[in-house]
Amino acid sequence: SITVDGQQVYENVSVKSRMFYIPDEIYFFPQASINDMKKYYKSIYPSFDEVRFQKLREIFPLNAKKGLKRFSRGMQKQAAFWLGICLRPDIMLLDEPVDGLDPVMRRKVWSVLLQDVAEREMTVFVSSHNLRELEDVCDHVGIMHEGKIIIERSLTELQSNIVKLQVAFEGELPEEVNKLNVLSRQQTGRIWILIVRGNQQEILSSIKELNPLLVDALPLSLEEIFIYELGGMDYAVKNIVL
Repeated sequence: SITVDGQQVYENVSVKSRMFYIPDEIYFFPQASINDMKKYYKSIYPSFDEVRFQKLREIFPLNAKKGLKRFSRGMQKQAAFWLGICLRPDIMLLDEPVDGLDPVMRRKVWSVLLQDVAEREMTVFVSSHNLRELEDVCDHVGIMHEGKIIIERSLTELQSNIVKLQVAFEGELPEEVNKLNVLSRQQTGRIWILIVRGNQQEILSSIKELNPLLVDALPLSLEEIFIYELGGMDYAVKNIVL
């Protein structure tokens, strides 16, 4: 069951007219051009903005009269964004949104989308395996495993609840470290890399009480958080000796 503002989405034309979905595998009508699809969308989306469509020609340098089936996958993805953005939806649903786009076009697409988020408060739902890119654009993250949401919280909260430490001690790693919620530990010479769940300041304070030779908190990427948070579900990367 999916609701928007308390209303069921299923078979609800008024709610669906506020939404637009761009799937990973783009579908257009056979033989259709961008202009043909524009006419179709204008007939079912009252919010379609013709003025904006013309302005966005500068960002999406595509031949609107050419059959879409003759476009490359990346060009079809551009066409989907061009048309979708002009609908001015309240909610944009994106599945692997920038796959097939070159780096310059990716930046252009995100720039236009984030402009709508800032100016119109458009909500964007993104489903993607490209965690590095999501880290730059998302403010709320959910991680799914086998159809269930395992983690859902703001990106800031997610990043502040897990710490990557680089530490070194005079001798072996003190036993007191085991009192912390250590998710992963790796040793290179005398340097230990510890991934610890919890408040960063409290963890650093606990480590400093053990008189380390070196202690430093390192930035943790969303991809690393994903791996370590789901480490107990066969996602963890283990050292393998061949």
